[in-house]
Amino acid sequence: MNKANHEHIFHYLLHSATLVEEYLRNELLPLGLGHHQARVIVALNQMGEASQVELAREFGITAASMSTMTTRLEKAGYITRQQDPLAKKRNLISLTDKGILLLAEINNVWDGVDSHIKDKIGEKQLSSLAEGVLALRDGLGGK
Repeated sequence: MNKANHEHIFHYLLHSATLVEEYLRNELLPLGLGHHQARVIVALNQMGEASQVELAREFGITAASMSTMTTRLEKAGYITRQQDPLAKKRNLISLTDKGILLLAEINNVWDGVDSHIKDKIGEKQLSSLAEGVLALRDGLGGK
């Protein structure tokens, strides 16, 4: 890398992320989902059920932003809200049967994006990239 040109690693990382995100957006279009919505569906599958506040915390976004996302998913029939029997002011969000069926389609898209990246950089570099981005995510406090 040539520092005289003021090129930095994070620039390449951000640019690559933007390109992958655009590819993902196009792949999710037939499902009528954005990538954040798809991630919420996957997270709810892993969590079972969660409050909107818990989901917002997991994603590092505001409760208001999560509310917008979950409202769209609820209107589409992918999630449902039920009052928490232990805390009357709290709603628990979980996947509907339609949301559970959507998981397979989301996972197919995820697999396709991974294959797209592998096609561009090869198996060996994909493995190295996976190690590096996981270490970066964890080092930055993600999970």
